[in-house]
Amino acid sequence: MNMNRKEFLKSMAGGAVALAGGGCAGLPNSRNRPKLALSAATYMVRGRLKANASPAGFRDSLHLLEHAHGLGAGGAQIGVRDWSEPGMAKRLRGKAEEFGMALEGQIALPKKDADIAAFERSLRAAKKAGVSILRTVMLGGRRYETFRTRESWEQFRRDSWEWLTRAEPLVKKHGLRLAVENHKDWRIDEMKSVMRRISSEHVGVNLDMGNNIALLEDPMRVVRELAPWTISAHIKDMGVAEYSDGFLLAEVPFGDGFLDVQEMVRICLRANPSIQFNLEMITRDPLEIPCLTSQYWETWSKPDGEALSSMLDQVRRNSGKKELPRIKGMNKVAQVRFEEENNQRCFAWWNEQIV
Repeated sequence: MNMNRKEFLKSMAGGAVALAGGGCAGLPNSRNRPKLALSAATYMVRGRLKANASPAGFRDSLHLLEHAHGLGAGGAQIGVRDWSEPGMAKRLRGKAEEFGMALEGQIALPKKDADIAAFERSLRAAKKAGVSILRTVMLGGRRYETFRTRESWEQFRRDSWEWLTRAEPLVKKHGLRLAVENHKDWRIDEMKSVMRRISSEHVGVNLDMGNNIALLEDPMRVVRELAPWTISAHIKDMGVAEYSDGFLLAEVPFGDGFLDVQEMVRICLRANPSIQFNLEMITRDPLEIPCLTSQYWETWSKPDGEALSSMLDQVRRNSGKKELPRIKGMNKVAQVRFEEENNQRCFAWWNEQIV
């Protein structure tokens, strides 16, 4: 079904409450303010551990959901990989309803026809679990690290369109929506072009508020321009620092970085009052953004001196607010503890500043 942006927004926000003043200016009143949900990537450290290890990882999606509830999360965005196991989808739905939590899924796009059957099984399991939105990515890595030539990037653009158009009819068939993340792949205009081209009420954006810093785009502009297509969000704060080849970029607890999280929340709610904000506080060493190297620019049509200068100015203005988090050299117990502390700090800040 083709539709213009106005029709798309109406379909996304249908039945949602109108915004009202109170608390932070422009946010809904206390009964309707958004609860902070949790993306599975927020537990990247623990998620890599085995369930029977010490310290222990999560046994399955249900275990992660239960932990998110204990943290005070109002929802969770979790990979659907194990949801087709007997009874898992039903148990997830029951537990989410018991906790009063909103559940979203995460799914990989079908990259070839042979993937369609597994993709549909995951869609059915997600729907059975009560999910209506599934987050996905086109690129699992980072544009400037994955592609060595402009030609390889252009091939990815063609391939990713094929994957998305293979998935859209299936998502539509099951009455679900697919939220495509800006995953250090698409710049603003490129993502908007994808959304306009697919023009489907079943495909929108999973807006990550920090990723496009790595592509030299102002995070507030990213939020403003992608908000009209946004149906789910990864909310975070970001810290930066200079290094020899460019700058370092890291997720940091709310309040420690330079993003105006409150204003970003307002913008998203004005565009879609029913949006779910999923915390994505990834505890790891800072990422290197090598924007002063020639390789970084290989996928661009040409280097953008204005974007580079503007971002480096922003980095310099915001460097040194707080030391960027690092886990290298920590043992596993310390890493798990540090991750939990970061997540707890984010929820405490949200409950004080937003809810």
